[in-house]
Amino acid sequence: MDEIEIRKLDNKKEIPYDLLLLADPSIEVINDYIYRGDCYVAYINDNIVGAFLLVRTRPLTLELVNIAVKEVYQGKGIGKRLILNAIDIARKNNTKILEVGTGNSSINQLALYQKCGFRIVGVDRDFFKIHYKEKIIENEIECVDMVRLRMDL
Repeated sequence: MDEIEIRKLDNKKEIPYDLLLLADPSIEVINDYIYRGDCYVAYINDNIVGAFLLVRTRPLTLELVNIAVKEVYQGKGIGKRLILNAIDIARKNNTKILEVGTGNSSINQLALYQKCGFRIVGVDRDFFKIHYKEKIIENEIECVDMVRLRMDL
């Protein structure tokens, strides 16, 4: 595979909504956090292949939000590269805690986050029922709860 370049998106007018909607089906929810954090975009040969956001939630704490990889590039290690890059950015910014949340039905994502060093710390019951208008089904499981994970840096 060609070299992946990950850069911070400086122009909020170039937000890759089509990509972000792969990881979060609500444009309203995306718009809620997109302007509160920094968006990073992964490129292969100047083509956008992935993205993630880092949002400050508390002093010395960042949340890794909306890790998305274009479908044709999924399963090639790009998601893991994005997560490891986010961890590196957090460390360089003297962050002490990096958090991430995912749906109870996101089996592959739960495995990936744990492989990258995150540990499960809790569950926000009914998070997706409360914050999303449409029902989310993934892996033939209804997504209702947010599984919270964190990493102490």
